[in-house]
Amino acid sequence: MDLKTATALRRLRLVSAPEAVSFLLLLICSVLKRTTTFDAVLVMGYVHGVLFILYVVFWADAWNRTKWPRKTAALYFVLSVLPTGGFFAERKLRHETEGAVIAARTAVNEGAAKA
Repeated sequence: MDLKTATALRRLRLVSAPEAVSFLLLLICSVLKRTTTFDAVLVMGYVHGVLFILYVVFWADAWNRTKWPRKTAALYFVLSVLPTGGFFAERKLRHETEGAVIAARTAVNEGAAKA
């Protein structure tokens, strides 16, 4: 795996947990809006919207670079629309990227050493 692919996976992993947190906060804000006078849905909607768009862009980039099977790509997309799915995606991506990043950096360092 090359460095760009490892970087794409790392970006997707890094945005997945904040996207999940923003989704949960948006759900909480929605309940609070209907039960109290607290209304932060507009702000949390924007925050979650931006994080979701980033997740989808990074997901598409990672899918393009890793050549995941459709089943794997669909799993990561479905995890993005579930309230706590981002946490599971982050954990799964962490296991997938740990070795990939080390291997990519080693390959770059070995290439630099040969030159």
